[in-house]
Amino acid sequence: MNEAGPIRVLLADDQELLRGSLRLLVDSTPGMTAVGEAGTGERAVELARAERPDVVLMDVRMPGMDGIEATRRICAEALGARVLILTTFDLDEYVYAGLRAGASGFLLKNTPPADLLAAIRVIAAGDGLLAPSVTRRLIAEFARGPAAAPERATRALDGLTGREREVLTLVARGLSNLEIAAALHVSTATVKTHIGHLLAKLGARDRAQLVIAAYEGGLVSAARGS
Repeated sequence: MNEAGPIRVLLADDQELLRGSLRLLVDSTPGMTAVGEAGTGERAVELARAERPDVVLMDVRMPGMDGIEATRRICAEALGARVLILTTFDLDEYVYAGLRAGASGFLLKNTPPADLLAAIRVIAAGDGLLAPSVTRRLIAEFARGPAAAPERATRALDGLTGREREVLTLVARGLSNLEIAAALHVSTATVKTHIGHLLAKLGARDRAQLVIAAYEGGLVSAARGS
């Protein structure tokens, strides 16, 4: 996010009325501005390249290229934008596919406006965000997957210290920095330092990606999830 200016938000949804409502909400909020609207995944990618937004509010179901593929392309091109997926459909395949594509957050469209604006700020600040119902869906998705952790994902955790593994486990269970600090009897500053090390060692963009790394590496099982 550009510290000198407002959070720049790109709106991608095939419903023009909803895009207009989101634009009004964003533009009427101090510290935010809408920089474009896209009705298709292709257009979302084009605008992300042209406008370099801080956050993309991304619908899943759009004609042509869907929001998952658009998210994958935006994140793969390292355009500096973080994707917050908004959808009506609280379905497992969207949750997992969206996060694997590089999304930093996932919320349902019935999220209250104040919570949506808070989510935009969280995502723009570099954190990941998952709605509680989405976290449960993500755990369920892993529960249906192969029992054995992929070798590559397991190896990625080999370089972590014992304390970093503890922190990663608690992140995967959905605890906040404050809650992790209380659980481990350390300061929140210490937790932030550990999370910074985890992001660097695991090549993760944010907390959402750390959750995936913890589950895929077998550090946390669905039975012991958040």
